[in-house]
Amino acid sequence: MRNILGISAFYHDSAATLIIDGKIIAAAQEERFTRIKHDFNFPQNSIKYCLSEGRLTADQLDAVVFYDKPLLKFERLMETYLAFAPRGLRSFMKALPIWLNQKLFLPREIDKGLENIYEGPIYFTTHHASHAASAFFPSNFEEAAIITFDGVGEWSTSTWGIGRNNRIELHKEIRFPHSLGLLYSAFTYYTGFRVNSGEYKLMGLAPYGEPKYVSLILDHLIDIKEDGSFWLDQSYFDYCAGLTMTNEKFNKLFNQPPRNPETPITQFQMDVAASIQKVTEDVMMRIALHVHKETGMKNLCMAGGVALNCVANGLLLRNTPFDNIWVQPAAGDAGGSLGAALFVWYQLFDNTRLVGESDSQHGSYLGPRFSNEEIKEYLDSIGAKYSYYADEYDLNREIAELINAGKIIGLMMGRMEFGPRALGARSIIGDARNPQMQFTMNQKIKFRESFRPFAPSCLLERVQDYFDLDTESPYMLLVAPVNEAHRVPTTDQQLFGIEKLKVPRSDLPAITHVDYSARVQTVDAQRNPLYYKVLKAFEELTGCGVIINTSFNIRGEPIVCKPEEAYRCFMLTDMDALVLENFICVKEDQLPMEGSEEYKKQFKLD
Repeated sequence: MRNILGISAFYHDSAATLIIDGKIIAAAQEERFTRIKHDFNFPQNSIKYCLSEGRLTADQLDAVVFYDKPLLKFERLMETYLAFAPRGLRSFMKALPIWLNQKLFLPREIDKGLENIYEGPIYFTTHHASHAASAFFPSNFEEAAIITFDGVGEWSTSTWGIGRNNRIELHKEIRFPHSLGLLYSAFTYYTGFRVNSGEYKLMGLAPYGEPKYVSLILDHLIDIKEDGSFWLDQSYFDYCAGLTMTNEKFNKLFNQPPRNPETPITQFQMDVAASIQKVTEDVMMRIALHVHKETGMKNLCMAGGVALNCVANGLLLRNTPFDNIWVQPAAGDAGGSLGAALFVWYQLFDNTRLVGESDSQHGSYLGPRFSNEEIKEYLDSIGAKYSYYADEYDLNREIAELINAGKIIGLMMGRMEFGPRALGARSIIGDARNPQMQFTMNQKIKFRESFRPFAPSCLLERVQDYFDLDTESPYMLLVAPVNEAHRVPTTDQQLFGIEKLKVPRSDLPAITHVDYSARVQTVDAQRNPLYYKVLKAFEELTGCGVIINTSFNIRGEPIVCKPEEAYRCFMLTDMDALVLENFICVKEDQLPMEGSEEYKKQFKLD
């Protein structure tokens, strides 16, 4: 038996992954334990959880692997600052102490994090090799083309290559400062969202706008070649040497300063979002077409933060010659811990890779699970009122009844998901047929912008009844059109921006975006056995095979991990019911939580 621990830390979304004899045993992001969103500190709690799940202590590990090479990254940092000196002095002085204290001394930090009892080797993969390994090795393809897109690793910002059996090879790269991820993040910053967490908001905002600024972007900011390679004009950006993403020249190009966070979103920001989304899709499409031409592969695997752009992923699936596309569910830096561990197992240790009918990521349910005994002890300790359902059928039938009655439910069932998507283990669910559900969930539950779309969870065997999608999408990483049969004709041509939300577009209005699309999660009995039974019970009750699924968290907080976090989120919002494994709590039966009304008021959304 060989035990390998993969670690990502110190940049964005620290995480740990444990594999034993090539099998993925556990993986979790540090933010879920510390409750600090996108926590980048050393993943002490994640490591502790992974070792506990594997029933191991640190001295029983055979290898520890870090997901990039800090010395190469420091080289890039130094060369960049020298190239832009003296303009980058403030940024350099801010970054240098962190490097000198932690990042250049990772073996010391890892030893400390493993309680100084681990005596085995520590390996370092390159950042994009970790992404590529996380994309290919868990897939169910014997061979595939691989593309990685993100902000920046050591020097690479995008790469492509090939995976065959137990080997990956990266053939081409685009290097810093030319980066599709940083370009998208620059526009995230410019439209008033937080870099490294607000990119999905920018993607969600895009359908409300018109791509009016595509020509402006192509004429001034980016030069795209036929093969998808590109060059960015750095005179418009400030991420190399400054403390912001864009500069005054960028502002003058668009005749407006960046939007201040929390100020109203205007049609201008919507049009800018639509424009950069269109440019991003064009780059990804050209690269994918070029890679297919070069490799001749039928299958494509992707990872890196840009691979979470599910709108672009859907376009690649429909408009490229690839038969199949598999995207790593934890495509960002957190997934680097998984890729690094698998890289060592297959590429370094030369172990045989056996491919099954499905991917090897177990539905990405790789985090902690809490027993009914633990949940009961907690609920009793706070005097919560609950019903316990010993019979699984009765439990799922009651959940279905609540959904059908228009109730919004917090669902904590099984092992926590690894990656940014809630997949039915830590989800808030509701009735997709309810025309008020999107507004209610956004304003009263999530405390977030009203334009934000919700995803449908759909029974796999029913997906083609509702969506133009002929493949599975278990990790909510593909956007597909809603079928014509479910669409409602609209007369909203005179409406602009957020006003479009007022017009239902299908008989599943809560999950149908303004462009008639939806970010689909397919649910099957193999990957999602617990969640599948919930959907099946709802289908048996109503005939509908679709419900809403959004992440179980409040705005600004990570997805819940423990029962106490789930109960707090339930009580601090207008959620109607809470499911904790076999227990159901109904809001009206609970004593009010102190401070809940003050908590809601701070968001000024109700």
